Amino acid sequence: MSLSVALTKGRLEKAAVAMLEECGYGVERLKDKGRALVFEDTRRDVRYFLVKANDCITYIEHGIADIGIVGKDTLMEGGSDYYEMLDLKIGKCCFVLAGMKGCDPLKKSGHIRIGTKYPKVAERYFTSRGMDVEIIRIEGSVELAPVLGLCDGIIDIMETGTTLRENGLEVFDTAARISARVIVNKASFKLKRDEVMAVISDLERIVNRDAEGNQ
Repeated sequence: MSLSVALTKGRLEKAAVAMLEECGYGVERLKDKGRALVFEDTRRDVRYFLVKANDCITYIEHGIADIGIVGKDTLMEGGSDYYEMLDLKIGKCCFVLAGMKGCDPLKKSGHIRIGTKYPKVAERYFTSRGMDVEIIRIEGSVELAPVLGLCDGIIDIMETGTTLRENGLEVFDTAARISARVIVNKASFKLKRDEVMAVISDLERIVNRDAEGNQ
């Protein structure tokens, strides 16, 4: 029975393809893809397609994809009608609370405004700390918001911290650590359980091998 796998374009794509190749999947066409978005595995009955992170959840929830590889950041902000099966330990980064140097929002009294592209993540973070803040959704360069005085701080993804430092911002706390996850369509897990679990087992073997090598 054939499987369809949705891969997130961008920073996770190369690492996910490398893992699949290590597992013995025929992903040669994904490595030299040009502008194509749909690919057939050259060794197994698997079809891959490349999508934006948010769309990965949509294709999974609607049953177009059986398996998806997407960042935990997207899952924390998106829907939940799927099974989260495996942490791939790739694409590691974190959500941080940042603001202007010396201006920690956690130490401010009174009304606090937080800018973010991830309002659900921000709300959960501050709720867990018992803080009631105003969350302002920002779609563009969120680092600009505290610089111009729109907000007291931001919740955003940090990989290296370079962009924050270049804009005069300081990290005050880690809100959540994130990495790539394997998600599965609920119906596919029932109807194609053996095929789905075979892929997950293959990927899990690589994850465990790398974990042992880092010990």
